Amino acid sequence: MSGAARAQQRRSITAKELAQRLGSSERTARRLVAEPREDFLERAQARRTQVVGLREQGMKYREIAEELDITTGAVGRILHDARKINMLQ
Repeated sequence: MSGAARAQQRRSITAKELAQRLGSSERTARRLVAEPREDFLERAQARRTQVVGLREQGMKYREIAEELDITTGAVGRILHDARKINMLQ
């Protein structure tokens, strides 16, 4: 299953609570539940490609945000990053 296909779930417990349960530090608890960097980068690239594609179709920031269930600020940030890496002119 690809990173983009996986449903993103919110944690039901904080790092502090997990650390207390495990008898470890918060840092150790965060490392245990962290998403692997490769998965994160794959998911970010897929989202960036999707946002850029919708923008190139002529959709407005608000429309993209509604379509992808993200904020207009997130759309702006993704498009800004895409311009920086020359995905969008």
